[in-house]
Amino acid sequence: MTQQLDCDSLENSLIITRQFIQNNWHRKFMRGEKMMKTNPTTPFLLRTINQFSIVAAAVLFSAASLAQDTVEWTTLGGDFAHTRYSPASQIDASNFSDLEVAWEWDGASFEAVSGRSTPSYINGRLYTVAGARRHVVAIDPKTGATIWSYREPDTGRWEYSMRADYGKGVGYGQVDGRDVIYIISPGFFLTALDAETGQPLEGFGKPVPIDGFPKTGVVDLLADLGHPYDPYEGIPLERGYITSSSPPIVVNGVVVVGNSAEQGYNQSRIENVAGDILGYDAKTGEFLWKFNVIPQPGEYGHETWENDAWRTTGDISSWAPISADEELGLVFIPTNGVTIDYYGGHSPGDNLYSTSLIALHARTGERAWHYQLVHHDIWNYDTPTAPILLDVQTASGLTPIVAQATKQGRTYVFNRETGDPIWPIVEEPVEQSMVPGEKLAATQPNPTKPAPFDMQGLTEDGLVDFTPEIKRMALEAVAEYQLGGVFNPPLQRNNPQGKLASIQCPAGAVNITHPSSADPNTGIMYIISSSGCGSRQLVTGEEADTYYEEPTGVTLSRYAAANGGPRPRHPLGIPLWKPPYSRITAIDMNSGEHLWMIPAGETPDRIKNLPELEGVDIGNTGSGRAGPMMITETMLIYGNTAGDGTDMLYAIDKATGAQLGAIEAPAGSRYGMSSWVHEGRQYLILQTGSSLTAMALPDGNSNISSGAH
Repeated sequence: MTQQLDCDSLENSLIITRQFIQNNWHRKFMRGEKMMKTNPTTPFLLRTINQFSIVAAAVLFSAASLAQDTVEWTTLGGDFAHTRYSPASQIDASNFSDLEVAWEWDGASFEAVSGRSTPSYINGRLYTVAGARRHVVAIDPKTGATIWSYREPDTGRWEYSMRADYGKGVGYGQVDGRDVIYIISPGFFLTALDAETGQPLEGFGKPVPIDGFPKTGVVDLLADLGHPYDPYEGIPLERGYITSSSPPIVVNGVVVVGNSAEQGYNQSRIENVAGDILGYDAKTGEFLWKFNVIPQPGEYGHETWENDAWRTTGDISSWAPISADEELGLVFIPTNGVTIDYYGGHSPGDNLYSTSLIALHARTGERAWHYQLVHHDIWNYDTPTAPILLDVQTASGLTPIVAQATKQGRTYVFNRETGDPIWPIVEEPVEQSMVPGEKLAATQPNPTKPAPFDMQGLTEDGLVDFTPEIKRMALEAVAEYQLGGVFNPPLQRNNPQGKLASIQCPAGAVNITHPSSADPNTGIMYIISSSGCGSRQLVTGEEADTYYEEPTGVTLSRYAAANGGPRPRHPLGIPLWKPPYSRITAIDMNSGEHLWMIPAGETPDRIKNLPELEGVDIGNTGSGRAGPMMITETMLIYGNTAGDGTDMLYAIDKATGAQLGAIEAPAGSRYGMSSWVHEGRQYLILQTGSSLTAMALPDGNSNISSGAH
């Protein structure tokens, strides 16, 4: 369908021209192409568009803008910038309520349990991973039918993978004009598959000496980490463990590989392998480089590891997805903390590059810059989501930025080329630990802008106070616990203070299962979060070691996290802290200012209908959960629940936060949500347990250009 341009209307011509430029750029950006030296942003676009005459606009549009038939989604975050933005506009406020299920893909045959993978839509096909074996699957985007699937042969190292069913998606690149799908398996193999056939890529990698493996198309990633290992069994558990949950990213012909380890709160022994970052040639699988996340002697940051802790302890994985700027040739890698959460007596020092944002040169693996977000992180504040790349107008002019939302409810923003903070980040004094052997950093970095997007610790003033009696109950519930700020240290059992445990707010799940989104045309970032607190009690390493059948390492830590320790609860079964319990925050990255905040979801009926709240207006508290979210040209869409627990989809005005629509969702979903256009029809895809559910407008309503109004 072709949009006709009314040359008598300046307003109409400018709207159409703006739309063409934005959509064309996004199509190229998601492909990894560039339209100009600096990625366009809204200020640049508007300055350019406002200089167009009606004639210029008409010529541009008529020459280059036919009805948009395809809008792709090439990474789990939509593009290399991980904005989770789609320029598609077929679904808007006027027809949102008409959305219906177009098809459902059932992953049960692939032993799928939890839906964590966001499918990529590339050249007319969907690609995803499913199940604990991380099957790679190509799906027909129109019908949901499986086109092909690939499964890695069994290995012992897959059998004990701690991240088997955690696959988040696939990587994508091109080799000699062919589309190639790359995945990292739970057993820590890198596989390259022809996107058309699902067959292993010829000439990639080396033969793996295990029965059933293809002769080509696979790289054994353990071979390049430098540790003794068995091809079938992997690295001995006495030395540690490494796997992956996020896909690799392919940048300028290099496959960059992150990794993940056993969850730190499930560890009791100090040894582990380091989560070093690896780079491979996208065509041949040749090993190119390794970046040491624990600096070795002579390397920058080595002095941040005291008492030779660098020799034994490890982790510092990069389990969250990686972002990239192809033009700068940089990849942006968020990292995890050191082995063992909540106690770090075995690894004194700031511990670079733990809980950091690292910019590496994709071709060489050399460090361009880094910023440590938490010094000597014992709080499980590992960086949970992909950094978001935007070009915005700051006081310095058009500026390329990278913005990292964190578990501690703070957003850190840097010039992505230089690593300089866009707004000052100050080192603020924090509480110190009284646990024997623990030595915390005296200060922690706190951004002056943007303001935090979620709760910052818990004091008596922050306790729920719907009524005086409800506040009294909350005070009694926390009387035996140590309240404090964001960096409130854990307490050991039988501590001198006589407290049961310390309270940490926000707890680690504030935004771990629901990535942020951003609109590259406005520079506005949207963060969905769920407020929560956790109680932190430590027990001896000997006791903690009894929790685990096959722990990694050999040397017991002096302390480790208690399993199922004491936790304060409000007698009425409501959260101990003030609402909102979940929220969406819009932040203008041009200025660093919050634009609006709305509760996410609706107040649970079990709270709203409490007899103790009869006649009390508590407003919308939010549901307490934070579902998937994405941005389109027309609105923000997110998933959550109504008061009665019904799974819902909400449409929100990006500029104001006003609700534009709400419909019942086919099922609950979390992690990623995506939208793309196939054969002129816009789809919205949800992860619904072991399935994928695609929603679209009825056929009769979908024959509209995704770029037309």
